[in-house]
Amino acid sequence: MNLIQATIRNTKTRGELNSLRQNGDVPGIIYGGENENEKISLSKKEVKNLINKENFLSNVISIKLDEKEQKVLPREITFDIISDEPTHIDFLRIVKGSKIILEIPVKFINNELSPGLKRGGVLNIVRRKIELKCPTENIPTELIVDLEGLEIGTSIKISSIKLPENVTPTIQGRDFVVATVAAPTIVKEPEKPAEETATEGAEGAPEGAEGATDTAASGETKAAEGEKAKVGEKADDKKAADKKAAPEKK
Repeated sequence: MNLIQATIRNTKTRGELNSLRQNGDVPGIIYGGENENEKISLSKKEVKNLINKENFLSNVISIKLDEKEQKVLPREITFDIISDEPTHIDFLRIVKGSKIILEIPVKFINNELSPGLKRGGVLNIVRRKIELKCPTENIPTELIVDLEGLEIGTSIKISSIKLPENVTPTIQGRDFVVATVAAPTIVKEPEKPAEETATEGAEGAPEGAEGATDTAASGETKAAEGEKAKVGEKADDKKAADKKAAPEKK
């Protein structure tokens, strides 16, 4: 459990709060239970270290205030919109015997021991956090899901996750899914649209038409040459006939 040092603050104005922040501290408050709210200040360095810890908002920490320790739970933190530095933090006092609603993260282990994932299956996570109603003295930091032996098509439901004693989901009346081992997605190459095929056929048509035109033109040229040859032959025959018919000169 994390232990941080805090001091009582007596700031009343915005100027006093700004001065506190400029000196490297973060104002905060402890509330809850039968005791009065306590205004506190904490070292900015300690607050930032606390924020950087995994599952910060679901971890119970111990605050030492006036030589006394008390268990609290971080509930809300505000940041400067420009510098992104923490400017205020709220803590809920842990009261024994009470319950609290928290979102607890889910952790998946033994991925390499899942036959379904080995064969190319995909872990489809439906809920990365689960809202639980927990006793303040028994708050889990995370929920463990063991993937060992799971095949493709397996659904992991809330009933298969072991919860601490007296910890219950806030969703009641149904066994909701937390994750599934899904079959791999196969991406098929799209078929060529019919329009493209028809376009390609049309593009080939001019070549055939051009060939037909060339052939026809060639045929016409040869026919014309044939006609000229016939006309020449007839002219030669006529000249020969006229020569035979003419009388000899004496």
